[in-house]
Amino acid sequence: MPSQADGSGLRPASPPYPTEFQARERCAWCGSDPLYLAYHDHEWGVPLHDDRRLFEMLVLEGAQAGLNWLTILRKREGYRRAFDGFDPERIARYDDRDIARLLADPGIVRNRLKIAAAIRNAQGFLTIQERHGGFGTFLWRYVDSVPKQNGWRSLAEVPARTPEAEAMSRDLKRLGFGFVGPTICYAFMQATGMVNDHTTDCFRHPELGGQAG
Repeated sequence: MPSQADGSGLRPASPPYPTEFQARERCAWCGSDPLYLAYHDHEWGVPLHDDRRLFEMLVLEGAQAGLNWLTILRKREGYRRAFDGFDPERIARYDDRDIARLLADPGIVRNRLKIAAAIRNAQGFLTIQERHGGFGTFLWRYVDSVPKQNGWRSLAEVPARTPEAEAMSRDLKRLGFGFVGPTICYAFMQATGMVNDHTTDCFRHPELGGQAG
């Protein structure tokens, strides 16, 4: 699930919520900010197979390290502008001038290590596409290409990492990827629907294929 650590001082907006967000049981982590609620309701846990969108999510999950996911959601459009729409072929060719440009861009998290990792990850993305025919094809093999349906009743039951995430992390690191530790990889798997980790009391759990708890 998205991290609740908050390195930015941001806090969810207070109720009342927009009508579309009222009267529904949700995962406890998503708080009350409309942007967060929309992400939970429409994106988190939905199976994602498009290579570029998977790359975007991997970069954003890495950027989130040490921060609240809401911080990243609020900077998402800034990332898309700064990183050429998450085009791996362009990002893989970034040079020192691009790094300087990104470090000066307030629309993203200006962390040199995270920026450098995004560039390396783009290069690794291209290697995986060439060797395996697709980034999604490579990543989804960790769950045998089928979303894993979990039945967690509370956040306390949801793991921070799994053997599958550990395997993904090891393989990506061997290919030169950065900011892909097991915890980040599991958050990525949750976000992209490789696992359904909506808790059983959440309205999205059955909608994404989970059985009632």
